[in-house]
Formats: sequence, structure tokens, C-alpha cells
Amino acid sequence: MTSIDASSTPSDDRSALRANCADCFALCCTAFGFQRSTDFPIDKPAGTPCLNLADDFSCAIHESLRPRGFRGCTVFDCFGAGQLVSQELFSGTSWRERPDTSAEMFATFSVVRQLQEMSWYLVEATERTAASDLVMHISRLRIGIQRILDGGTSEILACDVESLRADIRSVLIDVSEEARGGYLAGADTEPGDDLHPSADLAGRDLRARRLCGADLRGAILIGADLRGADLAGVDLLGADLRDTRLDGADLSAALFLTQMRLNAARGDEAALLPTTLDRPGHWTTASRASSPTDGELSP
Repeated sequence: MTSIDASSTPSDDRSALRANCADCFALCCTAFGFQRSTDFPIDKPAGTPCLNLADDFSCAIHESLRPRGFRGCTVFDCFGAGQLVSQELFSGTSWRERPDTSAEMFATFSVVRQLQEMSWYLVEATERTAASDLVMHISRLRIGIQRILDGGTSEILACDVESLRADIRSVLIDVSEEARGGYLAGADTEPGDDLHPSADLAGRDLRARRLCGADLRGAILIGADLRGADLAGVDLLGADLRDTRLDGADLSAALFLTQMRLNAARGDEAALLPTTLDRPGHWTTASRASSPTDGELSP
């Protein structure tokens, strides 16, 4: 097996994978479209500026997005793709200054955002595994992504995102099995048969369940009640956490949780989070985590 020069592997520093809106040309507010829904109060075609976009690329209603129905805006995370595309790939020249570049810029942003998200997962995977073969595989994938980004817009737009995503998904599953095994080994009970990848757990009260080490990859947890739950070793890759109740829950050792998934959930200041993620601004002040016998759920 060919060795990898450690100096060629991208840094584990996540700063480049965090959004910096001040250095972005509001690409999330222009490149993507959305339809009227519980997340957005209006329709907006892709490639057009949001009606709330100010001349300086800031949001004119940033402080009141949720009350005005733009919940989707408060959930979104570009993983640093916005500033990378705006400042590096397009040299700080905006789509307003060069309208002829807008289509290419928006298409590039869409791909780079996906590559940045994959990189985020791979950084965590590096931290979660001690298996040398997995470490080597992860390093190759990360170097491959960096080479695509270094190749400029032509290479970015030509890359096979779906193939790369499939490769990364496979290695993340392997890392997950290794990490979750530590929580399942020696446990008196295992998560039930209903706790599995892509499980439909919408609205379910899971407060009394043993969840540690469960594989909830891609699970539907919309409105599920996980208040006070211990989610150590729970794989949440791609899980739908919209309005999931996380008050007082311990997510500090959950696997593959991202800021975007967390932003979609409901919680409070008592919830324990991974050190790499921020507490969403809409979460409430702490209250006692309810037990399964508390009766009627509070709204």
C-alpha cells in the first residue's frame, strides 16, 4: 500500500469549514431557490437574490428571520463554501460587479458546499478511528477533495460528486461501526430493532429508551422527543432533526452531528453539545428535562 505524506494531508483545523458571511457574496441567498413552506413564507427561484438581501450582501431582516417565517435561513450552513468561492475562487469580485460570472459562481458554490460538508465529516472520522487502514483511506479522500478545490472552477464543476459521496459514505459507516462498538460492548441491553438506519421515528417519545450506540443514520426524527436522552455513540449522519426535542439531552459524544442538523432541532441551554458546534440562537433557557411519566407534552 502506498504511503501518504502526512504533510500533504489537509489540516484538521475546522476554521476553513465554518461559514464567514462577512466574506461571502450572499451566495446562499442567491444561488439556491426555495418554495413557500413551513421554512419559507415565499417562493424564490434559484439564481435570484432574496428580496431581503441588502446592497452590502447582508440580510435586512437577519434578527427576525424566524418570526417572519424564514426558518430555513437560520438552519442552513455552507461549511465555509461561501467565503471560499467568493474570495478565493472568484478573487473577491462579486456577481453584482461581474453579472456574467453569476451562473458559474452559483454552480460552483453548490458543488463546493457539498465538498466542504464531506470534508467536515472526514475530519471527524479521523478523530473517531484508530484503525490504520481507515486513517489512510480517510487521508486519501481528504487529499482528493483538496485537489479538486485547488483545481479551480473547471475541475470543481467536472468532479463526480455522487461517486465521491458514495466512497465517503462507505468509510463513515466503517468508522461508525468502530466507534459505536465501544458503547455496545458489555451493555446490558441493545437499542431495539426499531432503532436502525432510516427508521421512521417521527413524533416518537424516546425518553425511556436506551439509545447509546444506536445507528440512526438517515433516521426521521421530526418532532421526536429526546429530552434528557444520552446520545453517546449515536450515529446521526443525515438524520432529520427538524423540531426534535433535545432539551437537556447529552449530544456531546454523538456521531456525525452537524450545525445544520442541530439548528433544525429544538433544545435548551442544558443540552450538552460537541465542542465543535454552537448552541442555536433560538434554543430556550434551561428547564427540567421531562420524564416519560410527566403527562402532556409542553408545546
